[in-house]
Amino acid sequence: MTFMILQELLVETKPLITQDTVTFGLLMIALGFVFYTSSRQTGFWAKFYKFVPALLMCYLIPSILSSTGIIGSEWKELEDGELVEKSSSLYFMASRYLLPAALVLMTLSIDLKAVFNLGPKALIMFLTGSVGIIIGGPIALLIFMSISPESFDATGFDAVWRGLSTIAGSWIGGGANQTAMLEVYKFNQELYGGMVLVDIVVANLWMAVLLFGIGYAAKFDKWTGADVGSIERLKKKITEYSLSVKREATLTDMMVMLAIGFGTVGIAHFAADYISSWIDADPAISKNIYLSFLTSQFFWLISIATLIGIILSYTPLKKYEGTGASRIGSIFIYILVATIGVKMDLRQVVENPLLILVGIVWMAIHAGLLILMAKLIKAPYFFMAVGSQANVGGAASAPVVAAEFHPSLTTVGVLLAVFGYVVGTIGAIGCTILMQIVVTS
Repeated sequence: MTFMILQELLVETKPLITQDTVTFGLLMIALGFVFYTSSRQTGFWAKFYKFVPALLMCYLIPSILSSTGIIGSEWKELEDGELVEKSSSLYFMASRYLLPAALVLMTLSIDLKAVFNLGPKALIMFLTGSVGIIIGGPIALLIFMSISPESFDATGFDAVWRGLSTIAGSWIGGGANQTAMLEVYKFNQELYGGMVLVDIVVANLWMAVLLFGIGYAAKFDKWTGADVGSIERLKKKITEYSLSVKREATLTDMMVMLAIGFGTVGIAHFAADYISSWIDADPAISKNIYLSFLTSQFFWLISIATLIGIILSYTPLKKYEGTGASRIGSIFIYILVATIGVKMDLRQVVENPLLILVGIVWMAIHAGLLILMAKLIKAPYFFMAVGSQANVGGAASAPVVAAEFHPSLTTVGVLLAVFGYVVGTIGAIGCTILMQIVVTS
């Protein structure tokens, strides 16, 4: 009887709409609604978007639809008396097809030298974010152990600190680093789903906070005393170039730009599959926890797409910025944002509230350290937000935040996110050692 009730409850969590075609239509309507209302110059919506960034609404509306059970990213269904896990493929489509296409189209007009002229503050903020994750885990664990020690006294492979190590890997590096930590510390895989839940819920909540903060970036920069001159000069330079080559896009132009974008996607996928498989077959690399991220197909996909975009920026194809290359890339980015929003189901918070609270405190320490460092080195909000997302969100969301400031800044998010893969496992191991000390001392 209990099992049957559990099955019914699980089936009840099935979203009202499960067809990706219908869900995609709803997401596009939501994006159209946001862009239309945010374009209003007077009235309620003009006042509303003074406080709430349009990008946040592109993320928030899908998350509300997901949280109310209208759409969803994952669910379970009964088939022939068996519970079967189902999932939407929209995020996979957006992150594997649209994101790499967006990266190459938005990188066509990049001035790589000007990006490096932004200085070391972006890297400092990224590393500060990593340190915040490394020390935040042990501190959060220490706080909650003093409140509810019985909740963290698991031993062996069920130990909570082992599970939290996978979150550290994800929040400093990415999915490949998370998997590496799962293998290193052998956390009970039956309990692993709970850690993935904490990772997704808290990381998405923090992304929502960062997106909301974009609307107050100028005030933040004034508070920190940040010099945004280098960023503004880069934005101005790219904008002036775009205006100098601007012309009405013909159908041929549109088709060529799509060919550049999705042709790159095809090349990047082909090369990424080959390289990741080749590396995975080499035990010297695939079994090395520090290098295991090199077996990630997604790592190579993003890296290769960005590299192709940078190479093409030195060719005559750069002029396609004048016919809207970065605008098409921005469309793809906004669709990606909407699919990320679908993954944010607030109902999941009640499934394991204590671990969610641990994650929130952990993230708060990460955020606090970033704000402190931003004040000390007078870093702009852009560097703080992108540095944080390069850690917590990785290559899928760091470009999203960077592009909201200007398409030309997308590469900054990608480069920092790729760097996160490199330091992710080392940082996560350091964090886990500290958590183990907290639990056993």
